[in-house]
Amino acid sequence: MEKENLKKLIDVAAGRIPADLVLTNGKIIDVYNAHIMTGDVAIVDGLIAGIGGQYDGDKTVDVHGQYISPGFIDPHIHIESAYVGPEEFGRLITPHGTTTVMADPHEIVNVAGLVGLDYMINAAKETALNIQYMLPSCVPATKMENSGAVISAKDMIKPLTNNETSGLAEFMDFPGVINAESDILDKLLVAKNLNKRIDGHSPQVYDKDLNAYIAAGIQNDHECSTLEEMQNRLSRGMYVFLREGSVTHNLRTLLKGVTTTNSRRTILCGDDVQAKTIIEKGHLDNSLKICIEEGIDPLVAIQMATLNTAECCELKDRGAIAPGLRADLTIISDLTDMLISSVYIAGEKVAEEGKYLLETKNYAIDSVQSSVHLANFSQEKLVLPLTSNSVHAIEVIPNEAITIDREINVSRDELGNFIYDSSIPVSKISVIERHHETGNIFTGVLKDYGIKHGAIAISIAHDSHNLITTGTNDQDMALAIETLKDIQGGMVLTKDNKVLISIPLPIGGLMSDQSGEWITEQLDLFNKVAYRELGINDTVDPVMTLSFMSLAVIPELKITDMGLININEFKFEDVSV
Repeated sequence: MEKENLKKLIDVAAGRIPADLVLTNGKIIDVYNAHIMTGDVAIVDGLIAGIGGQYDGDKTVDVHGQYISPGFIDPHIHIESAYVGPEEFGRLITPHGTTTVMADPHEIVNVAGLVGLDYMINAAKETALNIQYMLPSCVPATKMENSGAVISAKDMIKPLTNNETSGLAEFMDFPGVINAESDILDKLLVAKNLNKRIDGHSPQVYDKDLNAYIAAGIQNDHECSTLEEMQNRLSRGMYVFLREGSVTHNLRTLLKGVTTTNSRRTILCGDDVQAKTIIEKGHLDNSLKICIEEGIDPLVAIQMATLNTAECCELKDRGAIAPGLRADLTIISDLTDMLISSVYIAGEKVAEEGKYLLETKNYAIDSVQSSVHLANFSQEKLVLPLTSNSVHAIEVIPNEAITIDREINVSRDELGNFIYDSSIPVSKISVIERHHETGNIFTGVLKDYGIKHGAIAISIAHDSHNLITTGTNDQDMALAIETLKDIQGGMVLTKDNKVLISIPLPIGGLMSDQSGEWITEQLDLFNKVAYRELGINDTVDPVMTLSFMSLAVIPELKITDMGLININEFKFEDVSV
């Protein structure tokens, strides 16, 4: 800040000169004391100069008794999971009161490396939403899969020192941290020695293992699915992010553990939120509504989406309504239903009555296109030979990324190969490496996804984002994979050797270059066809549930292009029992 700007800020705060903008007749939400103030909010040069009393301004806006809240802040979100680019993501999410997100571009960096990070940073400049990136810490997430890139400790130094990133994103390789593996320590030390914070990811880690993980300098976790996990982390000094995504719905469960004494260490989080969810339900405004439904005081809930987040994420210039902070403000007409009237970012009105007010410009996607590279793929490579009828199947848990390692009997043909049997709730699942033409393919068994006809294939397969498919027959599965290659990534449904529907995702095979409304309309149709024609279980999200089946850092059993992985022991497992 220049001296003349500081003088101007002080002069406006003292009432000596008029503000650029004054919001008057509002109920100011004081998140420090969790109570309501009255008076004006004076804004100059994008900053809050003063609150309370009366101020003169070049422009005055009467908010007619509505609540003036700090803008909402999401501490951990993957923009790629919305299936749209950062510019479009900002257009969708800002009208819901969110003014800042701490984004983890883990998905695109696993596909395109630091070129993917550069794309996300440049595209984020085209939206009013303040997108701050964390540097993906685990690319690949494990040594048990092939990703599009490898990011070493040395590679991390430049993005962490040139202010492109704010710290290390979720450290998913929790076994590597707990076991103090050398390359993991190198990554941790890069962040620690630069005084950069480190986000966590430690599902179902307890006791001494949890102590070891936290001792490494990891400060938060968004993977709690039980009250026990939440309490273990709170008692050891972690912030706990209460997640409400499109598939993972942990918020209502964890709210039962939020008390007046620990609420300031709990934070609302989206993690993976589709454009469809944002359009139909909202973002943190929806999480706030759920908090209120579950009996949380509205002002305490707003703390969990503003001040708590700012403190955890070391955002010293926002998170509250106070002199000197950024004028990121959300105007709320109804505190119970969390109805957002308008949104200001750095003192500029950017959304009103659910509409984004600025022009949306898209950054060029050339650097992250053409991301599907297959070598020697054929239908014959999907055959699954078994040594017994008993197999380890990945059992789907609706609304969770967690799975169960379920032993189940399946049918085999005369050669001992798996065959689909409609009387048994399992299907074949395959992951096909798509980055370096290695030809890697691994096939296992999926339970309770519910597919009864045809096949589905997608290029969204956390975390390395190889191609993943499940189906009732090899012909439809192979056609779906070949179609993904033709459209260079996306989503495909096939049946009776015909393509029923395909949705291209040209940005790294992860995101569309179209609008959120377009991808939502396409995804609605895709899901309807998946449920109606393929018989997929209507308790699961066809795309996002399948995409989590390769997430080899979430218990209990997952599949990658290299094999079936027992996450509890971090070892490869034979499909046959």
